[in-house]
Amino acid sequence: MILRVIAMIKKLQRKFILITAVSLFVVLTAVAASINIINSYQLKATQDELIEMLTGGGGRFPGEEPDREDQERDESDPGDFQRDKFPDRRMDMGRFKNFNEETRFQTRYFVVYYNSDGEIKRTDTGHIAAVDSDKAAELADEARASGKEQGVIGNYRYARTETENGEMVLFLDVRQDLTTKSRFLLISIGISAASWVIVMVMVILLSSRVVKPVSAAYEKQKQFITDAGHEIKTPLAIISANTEVIEMTSEPSEWTESTKNQIKRLDGLVKDLMRLAKMDESAVKDEFAEFDISEVTAKAAAEFEAPARTHNESFTLDIDEGLRIAGSSEQVRQLVGIFTDNAVKYCDEGGNITVSLKARHKGVRLAVTNDCKTPPEGDLMRLFDRFYRADEARTRKGSGGYGIGLSIAKATAEAHKAKLSCQAEDGKITFAVTFKA
Repeated sequence: MILRVIAMIKKLQRKFILITAVSLFVVLTAVAASINIINSYQLKATQDELIEMLTGGGGRFPGEEPDREDQERDESDPGDFQRDKFPDRRMDMGRFKNFNEETRFQTRYFVVYYNSDGEIKRTDTGHIAAVDSDKAAELADEARASGKEQGVIGNYRYARTETENGEMVLFLDVRQDLTTKSRFLLISIGISAASWVIVMVMVILLSSRVVKPVSAAYEKQKQFITDAGHEIKTPLAIISANTEVIEMTSEPSEWTESTKNQIKRLDGLVKDLMRLAKMDESAVKDEFAEFDISEVTAKAAAEFEAPARTHNESFTLDIDEGLRIAGSSEQVRQLVGIFTDNAVKYCDEGGNITVSLKARHKGVRLAVTNDCKTPPEGDLMRLFDRFYRADEARTRKGSGGYGIGLSIAKATAEAHKAKLSCQAEDGKITFAVTFKA
């Protein structure tokens, strides 16, 4: 019992740690991704603004005076610098909020100018040391061949601008931004990973304290069920004995018969509670062994054929012979009884009940089906919850159930790592469990 409780608490602790780990990972990943996306967006926005500024100035910053050679070229062929399109080269730097007068000395770029025939008229590589005229011309031709107005080649972002007498291709060196972006990504990943590890270490160390109240409450609950079950047995035995004495001294009556029925119901409830508590606390796997589930199912279900006939219900067994599984034959027998008893109690008057056991792919499926024109509403899997009643209709013809039987079936299925299901369709309801072969 103690080992079972410890295993359950450890399992709960592992689930808590796993949920925390996954949740924290998702949150940190989302935060890191968002920060890097925003950073990339801001870097690109800055690059776009620089490109706009330079293309608007004909390949120079606003207010930047051309050198003597450029001045002579400008006067001989104004179209090269789009003087008609941008008449004021001394544009106000204030319209570009992210830059100042030092920006022109910090920006690395080069420009290639083409005439209307598509021939290179000249190159301007005075603002970059890593590229000469030949390299600039090669990159410009590659940019034009791509057909794109803007793009990226290696460490350079380019923008193509039409002029009155040709075309200008401007390249902005963005290697510093790429390095910054990569470094920012690595740092954010490192910080996120370190934060995840630190928090998980703290969660692992403190998780035992988190589940400690649950462990204590679980212990008290199980102890209460056990103690209450034993305590109730004594007054039940006394009431039963007194009822028998009354019947011996006087004739049996409807009152004594009713008292005996209620004693039987209460005794059944106590036994179900004790059985459920035992299944929660016991290491049932120690009792597992291979057995013939076909034989167990046939014998357990056959006991309910007579009660079904008394309610004018047809009863059919559809069981494949020779099927075997590993588990507790006694618990599987109880499970068959619970499903079949449930079907007898809640089958429509004059309906059909079918108990089937069939081989499935790598398993065995036990299913009990009964006619049910008005199945419970909502999630049918809740029928397996303890003390759950879907509606008043399930208190049919004095069945006297307490909503524990299907909970015991669920505990049995979990102990055998079997898949439990409940489906309602075509006026029938089916409770099924699939065991691994």
